[in-house]
Amino acid sequence: MIGLLRGRILYKQPPHLLLDVQGVGYELEATLTTFHELPATGSEATLHTHLVVRDDAHVLYGFAKVMDRDLFRHLLRVNGVGAKLALAILSGMDAATFACCIQAADIATLVRLPGVGRKTAERLVMEMRDRLDAMAVTRTSGAAAGGAGRAPASPLEDAVTALIGLGYKPQEASRMVRAIDTAELSSEEIIRTALQASVQ
Repeated sequence: MIGLLRGRILYKQPPHLLLDVQGVGYELEATLTTFHELPATGSEATLHTHLVVRDDAHVLYGFAKVMDRDLFRHLLRVNGVGAKLALAILSGMDAATFACCIQAADIATLVRLPGVGRKTAERLVMEMRDRLDAMAVTRTSGAAAGGAGRAPASPLEDAVTALIGLGYKPQEASRMVRAIDTAELSSEEIIRTALQASVQ
């Protein structure tokens, strides 16, 4: 099991990134929260990882914090929650906000996350409450955000692409971005603002 990687960021476009670890390029998928904390392309970064083995692929997921990776692993144990949905949940809100929603049984906020319906939200509350108590989740600063891509056409288009990658439908992603004032905002700021607005 690969538990941690330290290397140079060659490429990052939410939710994908490429990390050069001593000449070996590792492809990873990461949450928008992790992308917000990553340094610029070409810089060195350390990521805590989780490997998901499927019949058709081995997918490596990267997280800036151990707590986020632990929460991802707990989410995978919830009935009906796969890796893609777990990644979308942790991109839509940080671990502390998620913990508050679970402890308060805030179904209304959870169903605003991409791919989370009412039944899934109720299952999350029921199955995650005891696990979160055991995890001792602490509050973290920072909201979800996206990373700079490989020569994006514009920050606006880059933000829409990132939201689609997280599971939002193209029309919904466009609507989320159009609902905010994007003037002079970077793609990271657009994504962060759109996601924050979607869970309010």
